[in-house]
Amino acid sequence: MNDQIQTDVIVIGAGVVGLSTAIAAQARGLSVVVLDREGPAAGASAGNAGAFAFTDILPLASPGILKKAPKWLLDPLGPLSVPPAYALQIAPWMFRFWRACAPGRVAHSTAAQTALMDLSKAELEPFLQETGTVGMLRKDGNLQVYEGEAELKASLPGWKAREEHGIEFHHLDAAGINEIQPGIAPRFTHGTFTPGWYSIADPKLYTLALADHFRAIGGSIERAEVIALRPVDGGVDVVSSGGASRRAAQVVLSAGAFSHQVARTIGENIPLETERGYNTTLPPEAFDLRTQVTFGGHGFVVTRLSTGIRVGGAVELGGLKLPPNFRRSEAMLKKAQSFLPGLKPQGGVQWMGFRPSLPDSLPAVGHARATQRVVYAFGHGHLGLTQSAGTARIVADLLTGKKPAIDIASFSPQRF
Repeated sequence: MNDQIQTDVIVIGAGVVGLSTAIAAQARGLSVVVLDREGPAAGASAGNAGAFAFTDILPLASPGILKKAPKWLLDPLGPLSVPPAYALQIAPWMFRFWRACAPGRVAHSTAAQTALMDLSKAELEPFLQETGTVGMLRKDGNLQVYEGEAELKASLPGWKAREEHGIEFHHLDAAGINEIQPGIAPRFTHGTFTPGWYSIADPKLYTLALADHFRAIGGSIERAEVIALRPVDGGVDVVSSGGASRRAAQVVLSAGAFSHQVARTIGENIPLETERGYNTTLPPEAFDLRTQVTFGGHGFVVTRLSTGIRVGGAVELGGLKLPPNFRRSEAMLKKAQSFLPGLKPQGGVQWMGFRPSLPDSLPAVGHARATQRVVYAFGHGHLGLTQSAGTARIVADLLTGKKPAIDIASFSPQRF
């Protein structure tokens, strides 16, 4: 083992949050090495819906989801499912999730989420300019559609909360829906359009571009499966499988759905779970999509990427080890055909990825309990891409001893 400091910062994880953080740390004059078990953009950063969902301030843990969950859970291919083989293991997480649905906790989480969203939005375009990726940004908005007036009315408390936080939106009738996005089935009679919803041309290509930029300005990315952290005087030893170790003055743990396993090696038990997300990406000519369309009652979205039309979403709380159930992708694609009658379903590529999620829908961003030399930045759930630039700013502040741009007490890794 080399007992000398080899670099200022090691970032564990080459997803969009890890790479954004590495670039932000580099910009503060720190030397940075990124370690990842598979390499850049190999996890959830590769196959997400590509949205910067800055208007998505409401936590998944909410009274509304409690009303829908029983019906959804009865459908093994529905928007929310727990495989029977994983039900017992996830029970403690589900209990915490249930507690987080209390109105007072929802209000607290919403306020915290809003602050991180505002920071992330403010940081995004300067970050894209710095990294040469601003040409990948799209500002096409998002269209949420409803099957009848009752479904729209059920959504109104959520829109009221967004309105209180200054988020612009417009409720639409069928004619208004058709003006923004022709070709949606007439069963969807009402809609809400949020113009402040941004997206990226392709999330995998964006993350790979960040990796290229990081390398070009002197950063190093290496494949290594990190299995443990060991705080030492003046630094942290990062231990990889096979016993190899390197030392850094500080470490950022941003390994997505695997982060809690590494945190456990320094005595931290963080209730991170895995939302397994599924999608199918069709060829670009599959549909004339002009904005991202959310079918909220069915738990999935349809997104226009530079590389195709992506149909995906839903939540399967199934951990890291169970095999993928691609019938979920097939079920969403079948629904999409019905909801978008002109959609061509041929030539699709299926994908499943792990979203790292905490029970209250907020990420863990802050110092480890064991040492100030380890900073956590994981657990963003569906919002890793959205909150990547804001998280990078916060972590760079922590690494350089500055007060973060927002109050991060609500994101404390020790809050559970």
